[in-house]
Amino acid sequence: MTISLGRRLVAEALGTMLLFATVVGAGIMAVNLSGGNNGVALIGTTIPIAAILVVIIVIFGPVSGAHFNPVVTLVVRLDGGITTRDALAYVAVQFASGAAAILITHLMFGLPPIQIGSVARTGPGQWLSEAIATFALVMTILGTGRFRPDIGPYAVALVILAACWFTASTSFANPAITFARSLTDTFCAIRPADVPMFIAAQIVGALSARSLGHWLFGREPAAAS
Repeated sequence: MTISLGRRLVAEALGTMLLFATVVGAGIMAVNLSGGNNGVALIGTTIPIAAILVVIIVIFGPVSGAHFNPVVTLVVRLDGGITTRDALAYVAVQFASGAAAILITHLMFGLPPIQIGSVARTGPGQWLSEAIATFALVMTILGTGRFRPDIGPYAVALVILAACWFTASTSFANPAITFARSLTDTFCAIRPADVPMFIAAQIVGALSARSLGHWLFGREPAAAS
């Protein structure tokens, strides 16, 4: 069955908004309830992110492919899974709906809707963290897509949950959410000046994972056992 571009874009928009609202909203709620304990706040932020990832991949994956991430769309385009026109539309929707999600989340919590991030996130360790987190995400997508597509939503959620803890940057791993997080000055914020290097690192990580993943897993569908 062919699914129209319009339906696919709506699925991408809804999934992206739910994901980004969870990232920022859970961060705000976690800070409000953690009594100043950043470790507890991080737990309270990352578990909801993993949970919503499973949900949105399961429900929107059959419609749009559940990219919700420009570097995922980039890899799919390079592999011929989407046209250039459709890929550009996906990326535009991911950025626009992500920004809208931040504004809506601020309104839910009674915060000023328009904010600019002030949290400094820069330096080689942060950039390396973003490259590694994005590498792990794309490798997970390629590996599960090749051998175990049935567990893809759970594997993606788990790798992001893990990367939130084992990377110094707490795993943005997504150019659209990196930009969106520059539009909030809450727990998940990033300064606008730090966004370009994060996005560059994410692209490097995604392309590296694509190259290695195709060599390691192969590009043909796995044979049925």
